[in-house]
This record gives sequence, structure tokens and C-alpha cells, in this order.
Amino acid sequence: MHTIAIGCDPNAARLKDELIAHLRRQGYPVTDMGSDDVIYPNTAARVARAVAAGEYDRGILLCGTGLGMSIAANKVRGAYAALISDCYSAERARRSNNANIACIGAFTVGSALAKKLADTFLTSEYTPGTPSEPKVAKIVELDEER
Repeated sequence: MHTIAIGCDPNAARLKDELIAHLRRQGYPVTDMGSDDVIYPNTAARVARAVAAGEYDRGILLCGTGLGMSIAANKVRGAYAALISDCYSAERARRSNNANIACIGAFTVGSALAKKLADTFLTSEYTPGTPSEPKVAKIVELDEER
């Protein structure tokens, strides 16, 4: 079962708590990496660094839209954050792009859908040897150029 680091900004604190409870009920080991009152990129960096370092298998970041968290997390080498708002995108983020962090907007996605998105993201796996492999390899190459 994947280990999960989760963090948010103040706009998504309630949703974060709901997701933590939901994931723990399913048996996932979840670490709450908190929220920063104003400077949400601090939380994004904390989660992204932990996931990129291999301390956690996956990360989940939440803010009002998910946009700011995804931008900030993707500044960390080895973090591959995807904004997800539908189950197909949540699945493809993993299967086609090998994303290791899901970003979700608390203002744009309700609690029930956020739980489905997290479930889909966490149960989907990247499969090497598919047509996506050269694309993912190029993303990693670009990341390493930084």
C-alpha cells in the first residue's frame, strides 16, 4: 500500500482532513504535512521534496484551485505534480505520465469527487513499455537539465 504525504493551504483544510480520514479508513499510511497560512508554496515544496526523495510513494496537494500547488510542486526536481479534476485525468496522470503528486482544488471539486480522484490516482499505476514510456523519459530528461 502506498505511503502518502498530504498538504494544503488554508482554503482546503477541511477537504484535507476529509481525505486523510477517507484514506486512513482504506489502510493507507498518510502523513499530514500541514498547511501554511499564507505561503502555500512552502507546503507544496515540503510534500514535493519528501515524495521526490522517496520518503513517500505519492503526494496529494490541495488549495482553492489546485493550480498554485501544482506549479509550486513542479519546481522541485523529481516531483511530477498533476492537476486533476476528473477520474479519467487522475488515471492518466499515473498511467500515461507517471505523476507522483495529485493536486486538487477544494473550490472546484466537491468532497465526494475529491475522494474518487484520490482513489483513482492511488490505484492507477504507470506501466513501462507502453507508448508513453519515451514521453515520460523525455519529461525526466528535461527535469534533470535544471
